[in-house]
Amino acid sequence: MLTYGGKKNKMSQDIVADALNKIMNSKRAGKKEVEIQVHSKLLTSILAIAKLKGYVESYKTEGTKLNVKIGKLNACNAIKPRFMVSTDEIEKYIKRFLPAKNIGVLIISTSRGLITHQTAFEKNIGGSLIAYFY
Repeated sequence: MLTYGGKKNKMSQDIVADALNKIMNSKRAGKKEVEIQVHSKLLTSILAIAKLKGYVESYKTEGTKLNVKIGKLNACNAIKPRFMVSTDEIEKYIKRFLPAKNIGVLIISTSRGLITHQTAFEKNIGGSLIAYFY
Protein backbone atom coordinates (compact mmCIF):
# COMPACT_ATOMS: atom_id res chain seq x y z
CA MET A 1 0.00 0.00 0.00
CA LEU A 2 1.13 3.49 -0.79
CA THR A 3 0.57 6.47 1.45
CA TYR A 4 -0.67 9.81 0.12
CA GLY A 5 -1.03 12.67 2.58
CA GLY A 6 -1.36 10.33 5.56
CA LYS A 7 -3.97 8.12 3.86
CA LYS A 8 -3.31 4.54 2.86
CA ASN A 9 -4.55 3.75 -0.64
CA LYS A 10 -4.44 0.53 -2.61
CA MET A 11 -3.27 1.03 -6.16
CA SER A 12 -5.80 -0.32 -8.64
CA GLN A 13 -5.05 -1.96 -11.94
CA ASP A 14 -8.33 -1.05 -13.66
CA ILE A 15 -9.20 2.65 -13.72
CA VAL A 16 -12.39 2.09 -15.77
CA ALA A 17 -13.82 -0.56 -13.43
CA ASP A 18 -13.03 1.54 -10.35
CA ALA A 19 -14.62 4.67 -11.83
CA LEU A 20 -17.80 2.88 -12.96
CA ASN A 21 -18.09 1.21 -9.53
CA LYS A 22 -17.73 4.60 -7.87
CA ILE A 23 -20.45 6.04 -10.14
CA MET A 24 -22.81 3.16 -9.27
CA ASN A 25 -22.09 3.47 -5.54
CA SER A 26 -22.90 7.18 -5.69
CA LYS A 27 -26.11 6.46 -7.60
CA ARG A 28 -27.17 3.88 -5.00
CA ALA A 29 -26.43 6.42 -2.26
CA GLY A 30 -28.75 8.90 -3.98
CA LYS A 31 -26.02 11.31 -5.06
CA LYS A 32 -26.16 13.14 -8.37
CA GLU A 33 -22.44 13.92 -8.57
CA VAL A 34 -19.25 11.94 -8.03
CA GLU A 35 -15.59 12.92 -7.98
CA ILE A 36 -13.11 10.42 -9.42
CA GLN A 37 -9.50 10.84 -8.38
CA VAL A 38 -7.78 8.80 -11.11
CA HIS A 39 -8.88 8.89 -14.75
CA SER A 40 -7.62 8.07 -18.23
CA LYS A 41 -8.37 8.88 -21.87
CA LEU A 42 -10.22 5.55 -22.15
CA LEU A 43 -12.48 6.48 -19.23
CA THR A 44 -13.26 9.92 -20.65
CA SER A 45 -14.08 8.32 -24.03
CA ILE A 46 -16.46 5.90 -22.29
CA LEU A 47 -18.08 8.81 -20.45
CA ALA A 48 -18.44 10.70 -23.75
CA ILE A 49 -20.52 7.81 -25.17
CA ALA A 50 -22.50 7.59 -21.91
CA LYS A 51 -23.19 11.33 -22.15
CA LEU A 52 -24.44 11.00 -25.75
CA LYS A 53 -26.85 8.28 -24.61
CA GLY A 54 -28.00 10.28 -21.55
CA TYR A 55 -26.57 8.02 -18.82
CA VAL A 56 -24.15 10.76 -17.74
CA GLU A 57 -25.37 14.34 -17.63
CA SER A 58 -21.88 15.86 -17.80
CA TYR A 59 -18.27 15.27 -16.89
CA LYS A 60 -15.41 17.70 -16.37
CA THR A 61 -11.71 17.25 -15.70
CA GLU A 62 -10.16 19.61 -13.18
CA GLY A 63 -6.47 18.90 -12.91
CA THR A 64 -6.12 15.30 -11.77
CA LYS A 65 -9.79 14.96 -10.74
CA LEU A 66 -12.81 14.08 -12.83
CA ASN A 67 -16.27 15.32 -11.79
CA VAL A 68 -19.22 13.35 -13.16
CA LYS A 69 -22.91 14.32 -12.97
CA ILE A 70 -25.09 11.22 -13.19
CA GLY A 71 -27.95 11.27 -15.70
CA LYS A 72 -30.71 8.71 -16.39
CA LEU A 73 -28.67 5.72 -15.25
CA ASN A 74 -29.96 2.43 -13.88
CA ALA A 75 -26.68 0.48 -13.95
CA CYS A 76 -23.20 0.51 -15.43
CA ASN A 77 -20.17 -1.70 -15.06
CA ALA A 78 -16.92 -2.71 -16.69
CA ILE A 79 -16.90 -6.05 -18.48
CA LYS A 80 -14.18 -8.36 -17.24
CA PRO A 81 -12.49 -10.23 -18.72
CA ARG A 82 -12.53 -8.05 -21.81
CA PHE A 83 -14.06 -10.52 -24.25
CA MET A 84 -13.10 -10.26 -27.93
CA VAL A 85 -16.26 -10.39 -30.05
CA SER A 86 -17.16 -10.51 -33.71
CA THR A 87 -20.43 -9.03 -34.95
CA ASP A 88 -22.01 -12.51 -34.87
CA GLU A 89 -21.29 -12.87 -31.12
CA ILE A 90 -22.46 -9.41 -29.96
CA GLU A 91 -26.08 -10.59 -29.62
CA LYS A 92 -25.03 -13.18 -27.03
CA TYR A 93 -23.41 -10.50 -24.87
CA ILE A 94 -26.39 -8.14 -25.25
CA LYS A 95 -28.54 -10.88 -23.70
CA ARG A 96 -25.98 -11.43 -20.97
CA PHE A 97 -25.31 -7.83 -19.86
CA LEU A 98 -28.34 -5.74 -20.87
CA PRO A 99 -31.88 -6.10 -19.43
CA ALA A 100 -33.65 -6.10 -22.82
CA LYS A 101 -32.80 -5.90 -26.51
CA ASN A 102 -33.41 -2.17 -27.06
CA ILE A 103 -32.44 -0.99 -23.57
CA GLY A 104 -28.87 0.02 -22.81
CA VAL A 105 -25.59 0.02 -24.66
CA LEU A 106 -22.45 -2.13 -24.80
CA ILE A 107 -19.25 -0.18 -25.40
CA ILE A 108 -16.77 -1.94 -27.67
CA SER A 109 -13.15 -1.02 -28.29
CA THR A 110 -12.29 -1.48 -31.97
CA SER A 111 -9.46 -0.60 -34.31
CA ARG A 112 -11.53 2.52 -35.15
CA GLY A 113 -11.94 3.62 -31.52
CA LEU A 114 -14.72 3.14 -28.99
CA ILE A 115 -18.16 2.48 -30.43
CA THR A 116 -21.56 1.24 -29.25
CA HIS A 117 -22.85 -2.22 -30.12
CA GLN A 118 -25.39 -0.66 -32.53
CA THR A 119 -22.58 1.03 -34.49
CA ALA A 120 -20.61 -2.23 -34.48
CA PHE A 121 -23.60 -3.99 -36.08
CA GLU A 122 -24.02 -1.25 -38.70
CA LYS A 123 -20.34 -1.17 -39.66
CA ASN A 124 -19.83 -4.94 -39.20
CA ILE A 125 -16.89 -4.43 -36.82
CA GLY A 126 -15.85 -6.63 -33.91
CA GLY A 127 -13.65 -5.73 -30.98
CA SER A 128 -13.17 -5.99 -27.25
CA LEU A 129 -16.08 -5.49 -24.82
CA ILE A 130 -15.26 -2.70 -22.35
CA ALA A 131 -18.40 -1.69 -20.43
CA TYR A 132 -22.17 -1.47 -20.41
CA PHE A 133 -24.73 1.17 -19.42
CA TYR A 134 -28.52 1.01 -19.08
